[in-house]
Order: sequence, then structure tokens, then C-alpha cells
Amino acid sequence: MSFFNRISTGALTLAAGLAVSTAAFAASPEPAPAAPAPAAPAGADRVTNPVAEFAGIDKITGRIITFDVYIDETVQFGALQVTPRVCYSRPQTEEPKTDSFVEVDEITLDRKIRRIFTGWMFAESPGLNAVEHAVYDVWLKECKQKSDVPAPDAAKADATKADASKPAAANPKPAATPDVAQPDSTEPDTTEPDTTEAN
Repeated sequence: MSFFNRISTGALTLAAGLAVSTAAFAASPEPAPAAPAPAAPAGADRVTNPVAEFAGIDKITGRIITFDVYIDETVQFGALQVTPRVCYSRPQTEEPKTDSFVEVDEITLDRKIRRIFTGWMFAESPGLNAVEHAVYDVWLKECKQKSDVPAPDAAKADATKADASKPAAANPKPAATPDVAQPDSTEPDTTEPDTTEAN
């Protein structure tokens, strides 16, 4: 047998072996699929926060200010009004991802309000969707569970409690006044001129 005959015979044997093993594999019963891993519910790993912390820069003065805003409340920064609608973060055991859906309005010189930004801000990528204005820039820093700034509802409730807790003597009611003032009889009436003559 020549060298080439051996190679072609070996190749045919190999091809036949592959065909048989493929047919055997195809005929074998399929194993039962493994039970799929339970998928985590969407949004289970994110934390909803009541406070969004923003930073803003006044480009004229170069001053950077950090301020807290409660969800669905509006805070004015310069000529901008910032209103966060939601603020999500992740637990500290996971990779940080903080985002907030924010609406930003500008108060124009003629006292009109004009929407200049609506969208998501990401604390890890502040330049991605930061509000850029001719004078002011605003970006999201983080989402928080509480703030040093009192909540708007708490401030109203505290004011109501303070009014209710004042003693009655502190807020005296004015005495009823008569409809017509009666002149005092011991005092001389100064409305008429004195007609007595002195000698």
C-alpha cells in the first residue's frame, strides 16, 4: 500500500467513526433540562430614596453649593428650579449605581418658567446628563434616606403643632368694643370751645 492510500483509508475510517458517533449521540435520549435559577425580580436590588442630593455651580462666582431636595419637591438654585421625581440607589454590598429622574426649569428674566431639562441623572457619570446652563450647572451627587433639611410635610406639621401648643394667654382676643364711643363724663369735652371768661 502506498502512503497516499493509507492516508485516504485513515481519513475514511475517521469520517465513518465520526458519522457513527454523531448518529449515536443524536439517537440518545435528551437529559431533562436543569431547573432554571430563579430570576431576581426586576428592581429588587435597587433602593428607593426620599432625598436626592445635588451639587450646583455658579459659573460667575465659581461657588459650588450642595443641596438636598425631597422627592416631588422643588428647590430653587439661582435661576433654576430643581424637582426630582425618583431617586434610586443600590445596597452598599453591591456595585454603586445611583440615578434620579429630574425636571429642571429656568426662571427667565421676564418671570416666565421654561423647562430646560427632563431626564435621568447618574451620580457615577455626572457629565453624562448634567444640566448645563449659561450661568449654572447642576448634577446629582447621591440619593439618601434622610437629610438634615426638614421634610416639607414635617415643617408644616411642626408649625401647626407650635400654633396649637401656645397658651391661650399668649394670644388674647381683643375685647369687644362698643359701636359708638361714649365720652367720659369726668373729662372736659374738648370738641367744643371753652366759652367761659376769665376776669
